[in-house]
Formats: sequence, structure tokens, C-alpha cells
Amino acid sequence: MAKFAQIGITTVTEPKLITMKDIAREFGVSVATVSRALSDNRRISKERREAIQAFAREHNFYPNIIGEQLRHSRVRPTRIIGVIVPQLVHYYFSSILSGIEEEAFARGYQMVVAQSNERYKREEKICQQFYKNKVCGVIVSQAKDTLIYDHFRKLMDNDIPLVFYDRICTGVEASRVVVDDYMGAYNAVTHLLETGCRRVAFYSSPISLEISKNRYNGYKDALLHYGIPVNDGLVRFCDNRSDAEVITPELLERTDRPDAFFAVNDDTAIGILYTVKRMGFRVPDDISICGFTNGERAIACDPMLTTVEQRGKRVGEEAANILIGQVEGLIPIGKVERRVVRTKLVIRGTTR
Repeated sequence: MAKFAQIGITTVTEPKLITMKDIAREFGVSVATVSRALSDNRRISKERREAIQAFAREHNFYPNIIGEQLRHSRVRPTRIIGVIVPQLVHYYFSSILSGIEEEAFARGYQMVVAQSNERYKREEKICQQFYKNKVCGVIVSQAKDTLIYDHFRKLMDNDIPLVFYDRICTGVEASRVVVDDYMGAYNAVTHLLETGCRRVAFYSSPISLEISKNRYNGYKDALLHYGIPVNDGLVRFCDNRSDAEVITPELLERTDRPDAFFAVNDDTAIGILYTVKRMGFRVPDDISICGFTNGERAIACDPMLTTVEQRGKRVGEEAANILIGQVEGLIPIGKVERRVVRTKLVIRGTTR
């Protein structure tokens, strides 16, 4: 397995946020005048508009767009939570959103959702927009290629609570909610070994992600417990169905082909299942397959997929619970909460 090198990052502390009242006091005008100037209202002289706008930029102040849209609300701070999702199409992330929304709604909060599409630059821009719009806090699962964390630090430096879920950021000391990836993987591979499999392939997401390291360690330790050394040739970086359909035939054509596959998610496992059946192998008689999610697709395939239940809704509820607790002062904003949601192996037709 490739080693993940730690990258040294210099933290630049942003100045504390100022308010419209502070700007109004500086110029000896009303808050309404500041608001109009920042909106480029021509009722305010050009010279005054430009002076106020320049002062706001210099002090890193942005008008609260969402707050203006909801100005009829008397609640302070704004009860809007920013949520960043890597990709909305995945069942696991949508189930997490369901949990966040349910907990938020029950406690009088709304959420604004944006997807990074697994791109660092887009994730960074979303954080900037959330910062400008003064959401009361941010819940995020980082993009696969995020290795620089200044955009997360900027939120925290300005007292905006930050909670990670699923893909946590080890470069930032922030609260996080994860599933027990290690035990989920360990139990899944142990099940494969207990049912007679001995050459278990593992399809992993990028090793830079903490979940990948934890699931790989669970896979490795289960093998070692049975006296089976890890075969690096059976470990591949693949976390989606289309790539699984491309790389699986090569493994199946080997003389020492795998007799089982453990995949990082159900989508990848179903790509393996489709390829194995297409190449004439019987599932699970010839080859066993286990996924990790337990989404709707797991029961829509034939045979139905053995998989690890991640309990995404519970993850979302816990993440929202932490964030709202920090916003409302029930949890000190500087305290790092670490919560783990237990996994469960769901045995179906793709394993013996």
C-alpha cells in the first residue's frame, strides 16, 4: 500500500469579523446607510459608497445575503446550516442529508446544501460562499483530492463551527462523526474467510482518505488473524462501478484469481458482481462479494448483496446535533467532539 505523506501547512489567521454596526460607527452613519452602500444603492453618493465598500473589503466583511433574504426572521444568529456533500447521487450521502435535515428541522434550523463534485477548488469556493453568507455553521465531508485545509481553518478562525462527517480532515482539529470503518471492514472480511474464501481482493478509495486507511487496516488484520499475508496484487484503488467493470476482468483471468471481493462501497461491489457473472462465474459458489453501504441498490441486484450497513441517517443526526450544540452554546465551540456510529454486517446472497 502506498504511504500517505503528511504535508506541512502554514496557518494564516484571518481577522475577526466586523459588523455593519462597526462600519456605521466608523463613518458616523446609520446601519441602513451602510447596507445601501454595500448594495451599491445610488441613493448613497459614489464617494461614500466606494469608501464604505473599500473599508468592508479591507476588514474582510461581506453582506449577509441569506440574512437579507430572511430579514423577517428575528432569530440571531441566522439559523441556516451550510452542508457540503461530495456527490449527491450516492445513497449514503443522501441518507446523511436526511439525518441532518431531520435533526435541524426539529430544532428550528434550515440547511443549504452544495456538492463539491469531489473537487478541492469547488469545495474551497463553497466555503467562501458560506462564509460570506454567514451561515451559523458548516457540516462537511471533504473531497477526495483535498490536501490543503486553509478554507476550513478560515471558517474556524472566524468562530464558525465546523463538523466533519464520513471523510474527516486530520489536518484540522474539528469535531467529527464517522462510522466504525475498521470494524466494519474487519467483520466483513472475517465473514468471507469463515465461509471458506482465502484470496480476498480489496477495492479501496484513495489512501489519502482516513476511511480508506481504516478499512484497509480492518481488511489486513482480518487476513492476518487467519494467518493469510496481504497480497498487494489483490488491492486496487477503485471506488465506482464503471472502473470496477474495467479492472475486474484482469484479476479474474489470473491463475490465482480471487475467490472473494470486498469493495469500499456498494456501487463498486455491484460493478464487480456484474463483471463476475458476465464472465461466467457463479456467485457465491465460485466467487463471494461484499460491499459497504447497504443502500437500495444492495437489494435490487441478483443475487442481493452482502454488505456493511453504515447507518447514514444516524451519522447525519449526530453531526447536526454537535453543530447546533456549538451554535447554541451547549457544547463549547473549541471542544472537539468525536462520535462513532457502529456498523452492522448484513448477510445476503452474494456470500456463502
